[in-house]
Amino acid sequence: MIMGKKKVQGFTLIEMSIVLFIIALLILIILPNIGSQRQRAQMVSDQALVHVVQTQADLYRDQFDTKNVSLEDLKKEGFLSESQYKKAIKEKIQVQE
Repeated sequence: MIMGKKKVQGFTLIEMSIVLFIIALLILIILPNIGSQRQRAQMVSDQALVHVVQTQADLYRDQFDTKNVSLEDLKKEGFLSESQYKKAIKEKIQVQE
């Protein structure tokens, strides 16, 4: 009984090279876009925090009838959460009068 050889189908080196080239090209297109989106999201987050701090400072001034307010005062009286306070300190956000 003679056993025939089965021809094994697979990818050639050229086909694999083309696929890898296409994948690399897609990565080169996508990665810079992801980085810019991350920066934009951080910028929007920082602007939102500035708005929150300013709004809470205005509420603090109205409630306690004072003009001077600090981030510490806002945190102590519960107008800012611990995470908001820490981020405001880290970003060096100042309360506007």
